[in-house]
This record gives sequence, structure tokens and C-alpha cells, in this order.
Amino acid sequence: MNTECVRCGGTVAPDGVCRHCGAPQPAFRGHVEITVGGDAAGVSDRGHRREVNADALTLAATGVWTVGVVCDGVSPAPRPERAARVAAKAGAAALIARLREGEVPEVALAEAAGRAGRAVSALAAARDGAPACTFVAGVAGPEGIWSAWVGDSRAYWLPGEGPGLLMSEDDTGERDALTAWLGADAGPVSARVRGHRPRVPGRLLLCTDGLWRHLPDADGLLTVLGRQKPDVLADARALVSRALDAGGEDNVTAAVIRVPPASLGC
Repeated sequence: MNTECVRCGGTVAPDGVCRHCGAPQPAFRGHVEITVGGDAAGVSDRGHRREVNADALTLAATGVWTVGVVCDGVSPAPRPERAARVAAKAGAAALIARLREGEVPEVALAEAAGRAGRAVSALAAARDGAPACTFVAGVAGPEGIWSAWVGDSRAYWLPGEGPGLLMSEDDTGERDALTAWLGADAGPVSARVRGHRPRVPGRLLLCTDGLWRHLPDADGLLTVLGRQKPDVLADARALVSRALDAGGEDNVTAAVIRVPPASLGC
């Protein structure tokens, strides 16, 4: 990354923000790709119209569990990119820790969302200037898949055969305005959690609205990916590329987790 600020010429800190004027740097995290073995991968792109990528994702695996967290910084709030990165990192760390301790996924996910919310709240200098972001997390294991969310980032089940499923429900009101988010001005975090026991292999997709506004339906997502055995990095790249080709007005993030059939316990 360029260590000279594009706005004032000052020194850029490791988090991509100028130490002198506070300006986020456009090239920082412009395009990010993450893989966890062959079971999970994520791609995040700044898009064509945004100066900064305010999306963030974290993927991890422990024992039989593969987990992912995707967050989308709320643009009207200050430092949305920082809020998203902090939430994704804190949420994933808490989720992995609780699963390692033997907690059930439903409880681990709810606690992870709460930990992410507290981490974002701690960034606020004042309640009327609080960084904020959305949150969606997913867990895949031999007994099924689970998702938890706050805001309008989404989770989808995309099977190798049969109909897909939108696992989350947007926390939005009139004109799609957010009714829930993470941040000091959001109040106590209460993530909703949903589980599913697949009978066929497939993919668990976590994404921001930069993707789903172009591909809102599970069937449309499956059309892009096809029904073949998942190649998780190629899948994430294909979804992000489709959103960019459709205009890329927003940041775009897709995290794909390979899911074996729970009924086979593999």
C-alpha cells in the first residue's frame, strides 16, 4: 500500500487511514481475497463508484466447524470501514472461541454478534458520531448450517440440487432504511439466528447488499454458480464479478462455505 496520503501527503497508518488528516485511502483493501483450505473463500471489492471499501470479511475453521463473518460499514456514519473490520474480526474470534468450548452454534452466534456490537460501540467518540455496520455470520458443520444477522447483509443456502433458501431477513423499514445495526447508537444487540439441516451438499453464502441488490434471489445466485461441486474461491469470484459487471455501484463482498450433507455426517 502507498504510505503517502492521497489527500494531504501525510503518512498512512497500517489500517489505511492518514495519520495526519484522517482520510481513508482508496487503494487500501480495494480488492481482497481470502481462502481457508478448500472449504471456504471470500472476495471483497471496492466496486466502481466507491472511494473506500467499507465491507469486511473473516473466515476461519476449527475442528469440524467452518465459520464466516461479513460486515458492511454504514456509509452515513463516520469510519464505516473501521467499524466493519472491527466487527468482522471480533465476531469471528468470539464465534471460534465459543465453538471450541463446546457451545452450540445458536448460542455461539448470538454471543459473537454481541461481542462484535460491543467492539464497534467502543469506537465511538460520541453517540451522535458513532461508527456503525451490519453483520452476518455463518457456521457450517456435520450437523447443519446456521446464520445470524443484524442489518441487511444476508445469508443464503445454495444446494447442489433443489431450491435455494434465503436464511436471513433484512432488518429494514420504509425505503429500505436500516432498523438494526451494530454501533453505539444502535442500542443492545439482538441478532436473529436461523438453522438448516441440508440433505444434499451445497454452499452457504454470506454477502453484503452490493451483491444481493443485483442478485436478490437464491435461484439467480445458483444460475451464476451452477450445480457442480463447489470451487469456493471461483464461486466467490464469479459472484463479485457479476455484481461489478452489473454496475458495481457499491462495495461487493461474497463469502462461500462448502457444506457437505448433514445427514451423512461428513
